[in-house]
Amino acid sequence: MNESSSSSGALAPKVGFVSLGCPKALTDSELILTQLSAEGYQTSKTFAGADLVIVNTCGFIDDAVKESLDTIGEALAENGKVIVTGCLGAREADGGGNMVQQVHPSVLAVTGPHATHEVMEAVHRHLPKPHDPFVDLVPAQGIKLTPRHYAYLKISEGCNHRCTFCIIPSMRGDLVSRPIGDVLTEARKLFEAGVKELLVVSQDTSAYGVDIKYRTGFWDGRPVKTRMLDLVRELGELARGFGAWVRLHYVYPYPHVDEVIPLMAEGLVLPYLDVPLQHSHPDVLRRMKRPASGEKNLERIMRWREMCPEIVVRSTFIAGFPGETEAEFQHLLDFVQEARIDRAGCFAYSPVQGAAANGLADPVPEALREDRRARFMAVAEGVSVAKLAERVGATMQVLVDSAPGLGKKGGVGRSYADAPEIDGVVRLLAPQKISKTLKVGEFTKARVVATEGHDLVAMPV
Repeated sequence: MNESSSSSGALAPKVGFVSLGCPKALTDSELILTQLSAEGYQTSKTFAGADLVIVNTCGFIDDAVKESLDTIGEALAENGKVIVTGCLGAREADGGGNMVQQVHPSVLAVTGPHATHEVMEAVHRHLPKPHDPFVDLVPAQGIKLTPRHYAYLKISEGCNHRCTFCIIPSMRGDLVSRPIGDVLTEARKLFEAGVKELLVVSQDTSAYGVDIKYRTGFWDGRPVKTRMLDLVRELGELARGFGAWVRLHYVYPYPHVDEVIPLMAEGLVLPYLDVPLQHSHPDVLRRMKRPASGEKNLERIMRWREMCPEIVVRSTFIAGFPGETEAEFQHLLDFVQEARIDRAGCFAYSPVQGAAANGLADPVPEALREDRRARFMAVAEGVSVAKLAERVGATMQVLVDSAPGLGKKGGVGRSYADAPEIDGVVRLLAPQKISKTLKVGEFTKARVVATEGHDLVAMPV
């Protein structure tokens, strides 16, 4: 190897990267990392070993803001050269001005979310790119931060709603749907790269295409409408060809979602819906300015279960929203039990700087908010545990996430009812058949023999 070749790798500039927040932020991080790799930058596993650091932040709730600001501070202390992007980068401080720059004035640059071009411009200013790229430097599916066998697919950015507890539209803007051809092309590349589970994400998956009036796009020479039903059908057909799963997240319960349920019943996409309901009482939903006729959510969920008995519904809720009475909270508890929500999370309401809900009358005391959250989780967990118990004896397809030693001693996986990192898992026992092996990223059949909290215990068959 000549001198220039041997030194080029050592001289390639290194960038440290931290990705915080939700899957939408994760896909932003993947785009930035893909571009960095395309331009010849290397990544560093430590702040100290990098030439500069990029921190992709979250700015939704107070805990996320603190985590983001602390991470920026840590990167500045250990490295000194930090570029900040993401939702927190778009937030104003009290009295005006940029929050990040007020807390950490020495950062090199600050951008908002989905700002790959602006981030790369800042990188180029402070760490010039090493060379012109060759196409084969970057895998076709881009750089991913998830395990090889699953990936997030973001179909749109921003949100048209103005929920009173949320400031995301002020940071990410109004809904902008990606061209359907681009989305499907990315999905195919991911499947071709070995992805076995595609998780569809956005701020409002059900609203896909609304901003462009469901314009007809083209993919593989065919016209395809830019709307949820058509996208889900195409993704399901693609996934079927690769023996893979498609899972839908952030689905508002609009009436047209009913059209997708038959695709779940026929096995084209997973019978799983992540639906951010937030509450059940019509008056609370009105104060929240929630969309989609929330007072009809119970009958809608019942209809989904009639069309597809296997469907799993997960959701998140807020306890102690301003003005919430004990009767309204009891309505929520009754709803969770009657709707039999399979997986439920709950946040005690937390005021977010800039949110309209801060000005609502009759704020609920913090202690009562926390008490209601705990009461909600006790009820929700009871429902979830009871539904898990119904699966004992069933044989399910499980996607293996970990399997030390070829799984001879067992492993951990997930069924169609379990999204990564937010739901439960399936603990796989050691296979009884000598010939049986478990491989990460592959499916196995397993018979459920017990429950363990929010998880299942199953024997590979």
